Amino acid sequence: MYSFTPIGRIRSCFRERFGTPRQPGLAPDARAVLDLFPPADKNETIRGLDVFSHIWLIFVFHDTMKYGWRPTVRPPRMGGNRRTGVFATRSNYRPNPLGLSAVRLNGIRRDAGGLHLDLSDIDILDGTPVLDIKPCLPWTDNPKNVRAAFAAPEATLSVSFSARAEAALLQHPEGGRFRRLIIQVLGMDPRPAYRRDSHDPDRRHGIRLMDRDVRFQVTESQTAEVTDLLPLPDKGT
Repeated sequence: MYSFTPIGRIRSCFRERFGTPRQPGLAPDARAVLDLFPPADKNETIRGLDVFSHIWLIFVFHDTMKYGWRPTVRPPRMGGNRRTGVFATRSNYRPNPLGLSAVRLNGIRRDAGGLHLDLSDIDILDGTPVLDIKPCLPWTDNPKNVRAAFAAPEATLSVSFSARAEAALLQHPEGGRFRRLIIQVLGMDPRPAYRRDSHDPDRRHGIRLMDRDVRFQVTESQTAEVTDLLPLPDKGT
């Protein structure tokens, strides 16, 4: 039997699974901070890491591990209807609930709260425990002639903003980046696959993103119209 202790925890702009990209690199403006725990927060542990542009994170699917694992799953990239073996997918529901993501390393800093890694291009949920960090090596981590069962994801929805949402973005301290992040996330159509073929003009959706509840609806012309950006309650409330 093996046991592992997390070396740190992620503080992410993604507050829930709905809307979180299914792979890294799909939302360049998605940012996070990895807070390292003692004893992994020693300066020696990250010596030389700052010369790398990207790092691999090995982490725990903490939000879904309570549901156990499944031998077959329905990958969203296959429409959500066809079952395939869990090891032929990147599903959360695995015998050992571990994830692997290559993310951009924007900086390393230390303050009174400890040692922190600033990240972007992420696909990791807020509060995720991290088990290990490894540097990305372009000459070995990018194999040639790769064959895959899933097509590369493409943006499927255009995104528009109501006057109320535009006003909220103007008031937001990171309004420009927040707008780009919303477009990147909604453009990939975060709705379940079974809802994409039906149009319900009265249906509203919400994604908890950064410090806002992003409310939107999908029009018949396949546009995600952002109607409201509502403040989220503090995590402690």
